Amino acid sequence: MTPDRIRALLDQVRKGTLSTDEALEQLRVLPFEDIGFAHVDHHRALRKGFPEVIFCERKTVDQVVGIAGRIVASGSDLLATRALPQQADAVVQAIPGAKHNPIARTVSLRQSATKPPARGEILVVCAGTSDLPVAEEALETAVVMGHPVSLLADVGVAGLHRVLGNQDRLYAASVIIVVAGMEGALPSVIGGLVDVPIIAVPTSVGYGAHFGGVAALLGMLNSCATGITVVNIDNGFGAAAAACLINRK
Repeated sequence: MTPDRIRALLDQVRKGTLSTDEALEQLRVLPFEDIGFAHVDHHRALRKGFPEVIFCERKTVDQVVGIAGRIVASGSDLLATRALPQQADAVVQAIPGAKHNPIARTVSLRQSATKPPARGEILVVCAGTSDLPVAEEALETAVVMGHPVSLLADVGVAGLHRVLGNQDRLYAASVIIVVAGMEGALPSVIGGLVDVPIIAVPTSVGYGAHFGGVAALLGMLNSCATGITVVNIDNGFGAAAAACLINRK
């Protein structure tokens, strides 16, 4: 249940085109709906500005489809992350208009026509092609949350001229998400060039001593550049959610 939908209901009651009982029936699932295996939080959009997001890992196909159906029925936008192909296919078949991004492993449906007032564009910068799944997850999250966002891919420090050749895009962004694996050096480089918040995302990409992303995580946490905040390994969704909060007017 979104703020816009509640305003519309209250306006209908005020005008007399909707009875109080009918409005109460539509509001009855606030603040959550018990569907047995989950309590779907329909109140989250009112508290946070964006509805509940489905984390698909370790959920059955039926559970993902069930939660997605209740979110969409409430009028909220849909975002499911870390979706397996069979989960994504089932949601797309069950919900008209839902879109699957196989690289990002997301399923989404934007129902709200209202976009939050934004300070500017969020830029997602990706060090290497192997980091794209996490970068695409961040991109899809920002899109569904209604923010202007673009992707700058494969500009890691192994070829520093690639990121330096895109300084105009870095300077134009209001928030930058930097996704990198290996040693995680790219946020430090970009952090020395711009005066906007940077959200660094370490990825589990690299060779043995990379330790599944721990090397990149520690490198980003120890960055000498200022204004860098670090999220958990492979957490593109979390980075984009934070970036959208920063980018709101």
